[in-house]
Amino acid sequence: MVVMAVLIAPSLWRIIYPWPYRDIVLRYAELHGLDPFLVAAVIRVESSFRSKAVSPKGARGLMQIIPTTGQWIASQVEVPDYSEDRLDNPETNIMMGTWYLRNLKEQFDGNLVVALAAYNGGRGNVKNWLKEGVWSGQVADIASIPFSETRHYVWRVLRIQQVYRELYGRKTQ
Repeated sequence: MVVMAVLIAPSLWRIIYPWPYRDIVLRYAELHGLDPFLVAAVIRVESSFRSKAVSPKGARGLMQIIPTTGQWIASQVEVPDYSEDRLDNPETNIMMGTWYLRNLKEQFDGNLVVALAAYNGGRGNVKNWLKEGVWSGQVADIASIPFSETRHYVWRVLRIQQVYRELYGRKTQ
C-alpha cells in the first residue's frame, strides 16, 4: 500500500500543480536566461494559469502585467500594435513578463529574490527598502520585507519553484 501511494503521488501532485503553456514558458525562459520552474511558479502565484485573469489593480494575463508596465515593456521589446488586450494572449504575456523579470534581475545585480520582490511590490519600493536598510535583499531576511503581500509572494514563488522542479525537472532538462 505504501509503495503504491508513493508511485501514485507524483501524478496526483501534477494534477494539483499543472503546467499549462509549458512550451511557451520553456522558450521564453531560455531566451531570457531564467529558470523555467521559476517562471511557472510566478504564473501560478500571479494568475493560477488563467490567461484572462485581471487583478483588482488592473494587472492582466498569466504574469499579471499592469497595463502601463506592459506599454513600457512593449516599447522596449518593440511589440508592434501593442494594446492592453494583448496582455490576455499567453504568448505575448509570457514574452513580456519574462523580459520584465530578467530586466529586474539585471537591475538588481542578478539578485533573483530582490527581482521577485520588485516584480510584486514595485522596483521603486524595493530600491527604497534596500537603500534605507529596511531589507537586506537576502533570502534569509525575507521576513523583513515591509509589505506583507510582497513578503508572502516571494516565499510562495520560491517554494512553488521547488515543487515544479521536483515534479517536472527530469522531463524538462
